[in-house]
Amino acid sequence: MQALKKSRIKKGDTVVVISGRERGKSGKVLSVHPGTAKVLVEKLNMIKRHTKPNPKVRQGGIVEREAPLPISNVMLLCPATQKPTRVGIKVMDDGRRVRMSKQSQQAIE
Repeated sequence: MQALKKSRIKKGDTVVVISGRERGKSGKVLSVHPGTAKVLVEKLNMIKRHTKPNPKVRQGGIVEREAPLPISNVMLLCPATQKPTRVGIKVMDDGRRVRMSKQSQQAIE
């Protein structure tokens, strides 16, 4: 089993894909899977699943949904500059730890 890795990308962040088939596209993070180092991004990396009818899905058929992307293939979109940026951690005067954009040096909420 792979060790859990801490990620600086969180659910709800806006990210840009920097490599692969979806390069250049951006979307909102739906979930982060630290065990596999993957993220699920809204409307990106769409796949088709052939499903049988079951209690959850009454109508069987082909269902389109998002597939996880490797976390190394996405970068956070800086809220100030609207460009991809790396994420750092900054300790505030009151002891809080906040994520900050390495590009604009501003806190990310």
